[in-house]
Amino acid sequence: MSGDPRCVRDRDVTAFVAKDGSRVRELMHPRVHGNRAQSLAEATIAAGCTTRLHRHRCVEELYYVLEGQGLMCVGAGEWVIGAGDTVLIPPGAPHKIRALGTTDLRLLCVSAPAYSDDDTELL
Repeated sequence: MSGDPRCVRDRDVTAFVAKDGSRVRELMHPRVHGNRAQSLAEATIAAGCTTRLHRHRCVEELYYVLEGQGLMCVGAGEWVIGAGDTVLIPPGAPHKIRALGTTDLRLLCVSAPAYSDDDTELL
């Protein structure tokens, strides 16, 4: 760690399994780093796997795909996403994502307000 909570070193962040089944690394979160309005995480969905269908009551999410391809499902919509694509997931929208092909799907997730398991409802 740099010694300053406003600067997080990638190598210092450990992963955990989120409620939806993805492997998540919280890169910046208010409960740890002192920011107030949002969180930033890296999520990985293993090749061939699908996250559990879920929604967030209050949180708006933005996904930015770093690598891999996925089938994104938000509400009744469904489309293929890949590196360089950004997806909006409005509060309350049911969503899930499946990693297509043989490569893990890796994405950045910005949540506002900050992500909370308490705001996540599995469907």
